[in-house]
Amino acid sequence: MESFDAILPRVLVSAAIVVAGLVVAWLADRAIRARVEGDYERFYGRKFVRYGVVAVVVVALVVIWQPFGTGLATAFGLAAAGITFAMQEVVGALAGWFNITVGRIFTVGDRIQMGGVSGDVIDISPMRTKLMEIGSEGQRINWVGGRQHTGRMVAISNKATFTDPVYNFSSFFDFIWEELDVLVPHHEDGERASAILREEAERISDLDEALAAMYRLRRRFPVPQAELLPRVFARIEDDGVRLAARFVVPTRTARSVKDELARRVERRLTEAGIELVVTQVVQPGPNWEPQRPGGSDPEEPLGAEPGDEPLEGGLRRPVGEPER
Repeated sequence: MESFDAILPRVLVSAAIVVAGLVVAWLADRAIRARVEGDYERFYGRKFVRYGVVAVVVVALVVIWQPFGTGLATAFGLAAAGITFAMQEVVGALAGWFNITVGRIFTVGDRIQMGGVSGDVIDISPMRTKLMEIGSEGQRINWVGGRQHTGRMVAISNKATFTDPVYNFSSFFDFIWEELDVLVPHHEDGERASAILREEAERISDLDEALAAMYRLRRRFPVPQAELLPRVFARIEDDGVRLAARFVVPTRTARSVKDELARRVERRLTEAGIELVVTQVVQPGPNWEPQRPGGSDPEEPLGAEPGDEPLEGGLRRPVGEPER
């Protein structure tokens, strides 16, 4: 075993390396803040510098203390293998972080859906991605719909980038297509209603910005030209003609734009004397169970009424009906 006099120089060198690492990280952080333009570039630059300095310091300390034990390298390798096997989730999260940053799947400020959660990205660390959650229709885990913030912060393991789809609503094309549909009875003026929908969709659609964003997207990726002009589609149903206005809007203003469009369309249709078919949709609760036409008894045949006489095969004949 080495004496304290032999170990002391390594302790001093190790301390000097740690201090030098802290100084380098501080100077690099100040340089990035002063010279790098763009919030995203500064954010990622500072993170990479910090992680790089930590990696260099760890490697330097391993090299310095390796001669301290003859089997230190072998023990370190075996320990690393065991830790890697026991911490598969951690390794997967680190690999996911590398996938996010190098593959540019998303960045801070993007609106994404990842691991079944929708929200705005507020931080990307080597282990987790943090989202400011937004609600959406069809999800019963939150109480807010229409893509509005719920107030909750959600941390998701970066490993989800390998196991689940990642939806990015604002990466290269910060617009989405929305639709507003109405059901016009057959006896009403469907052509007039369609014209009103088209006019209001054209007025509300942010077409110029969407065309510029699509141009930038097509310069980066070989994608076909998407249809950005507002259109109204019709489908004949039993109760009338369903008209659906399709238009493009910025991602983060979709709900307010659609709200304004719905109010203006309703007002103009009312002024034109065009009535709409109103359908009531009943959302089943958490304890909802389908009702059997024959009653609540699961053993009772379907279509049976109280007092019916049993027949062979599980059927019943209403009371008073003659035999055939």
